[in-house]
Amino acid sequence: MTTSWTLLRVLRDRNAGLYLAAVVVSGFGNSALFLASGVWVKDLTGSDGLAALCMLALWAPTVAGPPLGTIADRVPRKPLLVALNAGLAALLLTLCTVDSPGGLWLLFTVLLVYGAAEVVHDAAESALVTAAIGPERLGDFNGLRMAVTEGMKLVAPLTGAGLYTAFGGPAVACLDAGTFAVAAGLYALLRVREQRPARSGGWRAETAEGVRHLWGHPELRPLVRAGGTTMLLTALCSTTLYAVVDRLGHSPAYTGVLYAVQGAGSVTAGLVSGAALRRLGARRFAAAGIALTALAVAARAVPSDPVALASSAAAGLGLPCVLVAVFTAVQRETPGPLLGRATATAGTLVFTPNAVGLAVGAALVELVSPTLLLPLYGLALLGTAASLAQRADSASRTAARSESDANPA
Repeated sequence: MTTSWTLLRVLRDRNAGLYLAAVVVSGFGNSALFLASGVWVKDLTGSDGLAALCMLALWAPTVAGPPLGTIADRVPRKPLLVALNAGLAALLLTLCTVDSPGGLWLLFTVLLVYGAAEVVHDAAESALVTAAIGPERLGDFNGLRMAVTEGMKLVAPLTGAGLYTAFGGPAVACLDAGTFAVAAGLYALLRVREQRPARSGGWRAETAEGVRHLWGHPELRPLVRAGGTTMLLTALCSTTLYAVVDRLGHSPAYTGVLYAVQGAGSVTAGLVSGAALRRLGARRFAAAGIALTALAVAARAVPSDPVALASSAAAGLGLPCVLVAVFTAVQRETPGPLLGRATATAGTLVFTPNAVGLAVGAALVELVSPTLLLPLYGLALLGTAASLAQRADSASRTAARSESDANPA
């Protein structure tokens, strides 16, 4: 009841409602294009490798998160969000000219710019939403954001695939352009007062300032480190999925069922994240999510359909807890002028291991049975959860002793 009431309060907040509407609209277009771009390249070239490069182009700019995030701290964030969404809407329309392999350079260029703009967008959005809705509602808002993003992943890829099949890649690009145009209008309606950005030096100095804050903060460093480790290990696990499905005796299409179940779990996690964060605190909440993910990963080694479905649901519940805990903590523990840089740096440290895990895992799964790999990945995740929980307990005892010393009987 308390959770439902809190979520309703967040939804009734005008700025929060506009933010979530923009997330729903642009997230729908994003998910549709992510799937369609690879299919588009595959149809034009017949190459699996080139099709896979679409995802690389979208993810590669994450590595440059710290300097890209600095942009969000050097200019007013609301106009930046409006300009980014309007600019991406116009840029995506250029893909209507791609109708042969000779036009792929444009597609890959657009995807690379798209990925870089998303890094800046996420940094600016994180900073502006903190000022717009207040720190007390951040956990609930971030949980709802996760829920609607994962909800879009359940329906948007199918819509994108259907639109691509009926009308081709340009139609999907137009759909995504339309969603960005609507999102630009929604961001323009936000009512928030922004302070004039204060520059503390050159670009390099400002970028380094954000990195130092994040890595030198005793609360944020262990959370970000645990988040990156979790993303690395879950990426390693994800490369075993087709082998797991094969052991179950299903066709590769069965992975869609497992992804759908996992997505449903993530939506549920998003809805309860705010209340859980308040009750457990960021470290314990993240540790609980990692531990649940560990059990889900290890369970995938069991050749059973019910176990596979249950483990997918558990992974969907567990992994979002880590991400919500990390980025909510970054928002709460970082001064506003640094928040763009800190958010983008956290994104780099958390999500770059995902690409490393996919590359390493793809090689390992060819050499070692998932029956052996999955329990090992699960044990590593449990170790990560235990370490983070231990740090949380140690911090609680230290705080209790300090309070006792400050107020002697």
